[in-house]
Amino acid sequence: MPPLTDTAYRVAFSFVAGIGPIRMAALEQHFESLAEAWQADRSALRAAGLDQRAMNELERRRAEIDPQAELERVAALGLLAVSLHDPDYPRRLREVPDPPALLYIRGSLSERDEWSLAVVGTRRPTAYGRQVTRQLASELADTGLTIISGLARGVDAIAHETALERGARTVAVVAGGLDTVYPPEHKDLANRIVEQGGAIVSEYPLGRTSRADHFPRRNRIIAGLTLGTLVTEASEKSGTWHTVNSALDYNREVFAVPGPITSPQSSGANQIIKTAHAKLVTCVEDIASELQLGPVERQATLTEQLPADPTEAKLLELIGPEPIHVDLLARAADLPVHDVTAALATLELKGMIHEVGPLSYARR
Repeated sequence: MPPLTDTAYRVAFSFVAGIGPIRMAALEQHFESLAEAWQADRSALRAAGLDQRAMNELERRRAEIDPQAELERVAALGLLAVSLHDPDYPRRLREVPDPPALLYIRGSLSERDEWSLAVVGTRRPTAYGRQVTRQLASELADTGLTIISGLARGVDAIAHETALERGARTVAVVAGGLDTVYPPEHKDLANRIVEQGGAIVSEYPLGRTSRADHFPRRNRIIAGLTLGTLVTEASEKSGTWHTVNSALDYNREVFAVPGPITSPQSSGANQIIKTAHAKLVTCVEDIASELQLGPVERQATLTEQLPADPTEAKLLELIGPEPIHVDLLARAADLPVHDVTAALATLELKGMIHEVGPLSYARR
């Protein structure tokens, strides 16, 4: 029998509660292979940084799980299991500090999804919230942006539906295994997303039901996949704050639509504008100008040309989610400042980076 693939063990580890992205990275660093990590004894696991609870859970799961059988079950359902180290892993998500070690995908992601915006908000929108979500999601879809949301009731569903109506790409990130749909009444919506070329994405294995503590982790993926997050309507205690905080942590843009000060359903969006310094949005041009978006087709074409220019490629390797000054870039790249500034201007046009301060740049 041939040796099991690295992906099979990643699928197996995704069942182990207490082993998230940080501990998976520690296991990969400590052991020569994930096969060795999966079979390791307690002393080796402890040396790799696992605590008692995680070791107990791993031992329990090892007795129950056949890694190859689980990978075959994923394939039998027509799903993909994409590792953080796979070339098909979403680039923007790879750049965040805590990317999922493994993504389960139903449907297909595209390089075009690098030009995407999260549209999120309350599960109980008012007539105002429904109207502005439809209007802005429609106009954003028409620019060629992929609309990303969480398949939840309310704003999420309106954003997905609107993108589908406009013939645009949309991606849903969910908080449970892809063998079920939550909420169940959105099964048809999930099917249509996939049928129209989009995707349903999760970091949770088959059989894992959506739980309250999964949603903040789901929301960080939404923020990590996108150029920015738009809040169209949200209450003050909305889970939308998890997405907003992740976007801020990842140095991604945050936008919010103001609402009536008398409406509890707008109190969160108004607070996001006040305290999180979100960009106030009244029309799609507010978003497009802030992101310096040109036609997405043109940006996609330019990005495909990136490897042809070694200076751009070298700079892009050095620029991460945290701002870096032009002078530091020039020294790190061992290039003249005027060559660096010229290349940065082109990278900004391609939508790969943005200026976040005087002569300081970060990856989108």
